[in-house]
Amino acid sequence: MKIAFLTPEYPHQNTGSSGGIGTSIKNLAEALSQLGHKVHILVYAQSLDKVFEHKNISIHQIKNRKFKGLSWWLTRKKLEKYVNELYAKNKIDIVEAQDWTGITSFIQPKKCPVIIKLHGSDTYFCKLEGRYLKKKNFYHEKRSLQKADGHLSVSQFTADKTNEFFKLNINFTIIPNGIDTGYFKPKEVKQTSAKKIIYLGTLIRKKGVLDLPHIFNQVIDEEPEAELILIGSDAQDIKTGENSTWKLMQGLFSEAALRQTRYKGKVPYDEVQSYIRETDVCVFPSYAEALPVSWLEAMAMQKAVVASNIGWGSEVIEDGISGLLVHPSNHKKFADTIIRILKDKNLKTYLEQNARKRILDKFDSKLIAKKSIDYYNYIIDEKKIKK
Repeated sequence: MKIAFLTPEYPHQNTGSSGGIGTSIKNLAEALSQLGHKVHILVYAQSLDKVFEHKNISIHQIKNRKFKGLSWWLTRKKLEKYVNELYAKNKIDIVEAQDWTGITSFIQPKKCPVIIKLHGSDTYFCKLEGRYLKKKNFYHEKRSLQKADGHLSVSQFTADKTNEFFKLNINFTIIPNGIDTGYFKPKEVKQTSAKKIIYLGTLIRKKGVLDLPHIFNQVIDEEPEAELILIGSDAQDIKTGENSTWKLMQGLFSEAALRQTRYKGKVPYDEVQSYIRETDVCVFPSYAEALPVSWLEAMAMQKAVVASNIGWGSEVIEDGISGLLVHPSNHKKFADTIIRILKDKNLKTYLEQNARKRILDKFDSKLIAKKSIDYYNYIIDEKKIKK
């Protein structure tokens, strides 16, 4: 099969910075390619028009059209023409687009089926966080969902909330994000007396990082030698207007806790494993996610995880088996849960082994790729019947 992914981001040096959506698409694209399918990545909002190959995947850089007042429309029409030409030349059979800002709201390919996959729209995150939502984003995101030939979501929680926020009743098929379990895997490390706790992700309010200092302050009271390592890009805080969330965080740590905190900034993707490998506990106190890849990476590397118990959390982690779930606002309980793992080696080993097993059973990228192909075939067949 020949699949195209329409996306504003993809993790490659030629296409610019990328977040969780790009990483999840990359994981799926590479798994599909390894199974013998042809994959095209259509990355819009680029600085030039160019096509190149990487790991047997065709990456199309597509430059937005700019004309005062009509840029959004002209860009969508350019993408529509691009998809139609690829389909007419028999280079693609189907397009999967993400829900962010509803790029497909005015893209109407003549014959090529279009699937929308929920990774978390702007509407979704604004509603979860209780912040301002642009009306145009709500309009385009809703319209793209209503027009799509198929509907996927990375979690049931995201599907349910999306229906609720848009007042829709779409039957989403749930296919989660996947992870390359051959790449992210456990390795033997030299045992030390260090007690390392790691957070992976952007330093942004919605991921609970402003709760993390309060949590770590209590960990340090019990375990003064514990160390907190933060990995991820710094971000502006929308609520306060502060340019650096890291700056906000520093003022919330106790003096003792701040001394034991190391902020590494954004680390190259290939180096993330080395940090995960040397840690004892991975923490994810998030308030708003769809289905975070960083959780999967940590679990695939057989690490004990303490994470948010909100919505999507139980779809990733079986609480008490493959990790421990706590509400991020309950600082004491979150801290006590981390301390339990640091002190109880048997519990730590139990969680680690089950975390890896959970990923192998439910989130291996090849398993996700096969489920995706089955769904693509179903939508293609449905499209033919409706003609």
